[in-house]
Amino acid sequence: MKAIVIEQYGGEEQLIDKDLPKPEINENQVLIEMHATSINPIDWKLREGHLKDFIKLDFPIILGWDAAGVISEVGSKVTQFKVGDEVFARPAMENGTYAEYVAVDENLVALKPKSVDFNTAAAVPLAGLTAWQCLVDYGKIKKGDKVLIQAGSGGVGSFAIQIAKSFGAYVYSTASEKNEDLLKEFGVDEFINYKTTDFTEVVKDMDIVLDSMGGEVLEKSYDVVKPGGYLVTTIGQIDEEKAKEKQIHANSMWLEPDGKQLAELGELMDKGEVKPYIGHTYPLTQEGLREAHSLSATHHAKGKIIIEIK
Repeated sequence: MKAIVIEQYGGEEQLIDKDLPKPEINENQVLIEMHATSINPIDWKLREGHLKDFIKLDFPIILGWDAAGVISEVGSKVTQFKVGDEVFARPAMENGTYAEYVAVDENLVALKPKSVDFNTAAAVPLAGLTAWQCLVDYGKIKKGDKVLIQAGSGGVGSFAIQIAKSFGAYVYSTASEKNEDLLKEFGVDEFINYKTTDFTEVVKDMDIVLDSMGGEVLEKSYDVVKPGGYLVTTIGQIDEEKAKEKQIHANSMWLEPDGKQLAELGELMDKGEVKPYIGHTYPLTQEGLREAHSLSATHHAKGKIIIEIK
């Protein structure tokens, strides 16, 4: 099968075309014939070697952790899916998705929402599940909560806004002026232009703050969470002493793949309450992946970056 791999850590030039054997599945797995995948910041961070001490994989490494396609084989103990099912998934780390086929554990797979195409479904798993687990599992979001989503035009942020609105929360979000209309389309109640406005002057007493920026943004976020509220970051390290001082719950989240939660996101998509925004599409070629990684690393991609395979 065709795949885009890295054989050592480094720049975009390490992404190369490779012909590899089709994955063999075990009794609890399905084989997905890939139609689309997407790019997430973890892809290029791992490629550059920043995560090699935390994520240990053998070269050649197939990157990518969003899958959308059709099941072509099922393991002998698989009961929920059959050949021909259209599905989406966030596979295990060792089973990358920059390829024509990927093996995925049955419990990580969900039926693709009927209302969306494969490209749209591929935008969801990693970013959508991250937003869901930050807000629903950790933040215990409920109707009437005041929620601040940092970087609302990014992959995680755009899902987080829509998930929060589906629960009946009042949502603030930061982005640049050019993305104001997009965020309002997602349902943001109060838009904050981070280039002209310090968010700490606009928001206070938040029930939940979701940070995907780290650094100074994360440091300032402690000051706008109400006592007993939740601060969750997808990128930074939590200062436990500061959280204790502010009397808030604070956590750094690492996504746990979950097919049942993905199915719940699929239901929200079928209801029209969550709609992924696709800003860029590239082909499954080494040139396409290099361009996609380069764009993602600028932190200025608008919405999700999709890799079209079929």
